[in-house]
Amino acid sequence: MLSSLFYLFLIALCTLFLLFSAVALCLTWPFDKPRRAVHELSRVLVRIFYGVPPLWRHRVEGLEHVERGKPYVIVLNHQAMIDIPTLYFVPLNFRWVSKREVFRIPFFGQFLLLHGDICIDRGRASAAMEQVIRDGRRWLSRGVSVAIFPEGTRSRDGEIHRFKAGAFTLAREAGAAILPVVLDGTREVIRPNLLFNWRSRLTVRVLPPVDAARVAAADPKEQMEQVRADMCAALAEIRNER
Repeated sequence: MLSSLFYLFLIALCTLFLLFSAVALCLTWPFDKPRRAVHELSRVLVRIFYGVPPLWRHRVEGLEHVERGKPYVIVLNHQAMIDIPTLYFVPLNFRWVSKREVFRIPFFGQFLLLHGDICIDRGRASAAMEQVIRDGRRWLSRGVSVAIFPEGTRSRDGEIHRFKAGAFTLAREAGAAILPVVLDGTREVIRPNLLFNWRSRLTVRVLPPVDAARVAAADPKEQMEQVRADMCAALAEIRNER
């Protein structure tokens, strides 16, 4: 019953914020190319979503590693659809790289379009990579970060699996720093039966960035493996602290 009521509340809330975002985009389009106004509205929406259930708890760690206003290629582990809104706890203006199927999901898809997120066809790998680099460089040049799930798909067991090279290639091509972010607890927010877990505990941990000079100098494959190892170690540490 509570889950049903919360879903209805979210539908109404998302509809309202979708309208606000569309109006904000129209009003700010000539002078807000980074779409900060639309992004900030989504941050408010996420705060409301996580703030209403009284027993939900979240902690955000490592924000001292974030230089506000600096564009990063953000890499984060992928456990659930709820990972997408959870990243909004990190105070950066960013764009997602997302498969085109997500753009068809009600509310999610429309928000992604308003944000200007990068839609790729995973069935056409080379074309998708070209688009990530082209659109990613454009957003990074505007001071906007680009967020990518380097695993390419959701983890079924909650562990961090093999990375793909797209995020690291983009960072190298664009001369951008890489910002690793580790999420834990997101796969427990919504149970397999689609009911909410009202005692959810989430952690968002921002790791030290890999600066652009190190990205340019290192072998991309070695860099990718090192970042993955650091994220795996951080995830294990978070779980040991529960």
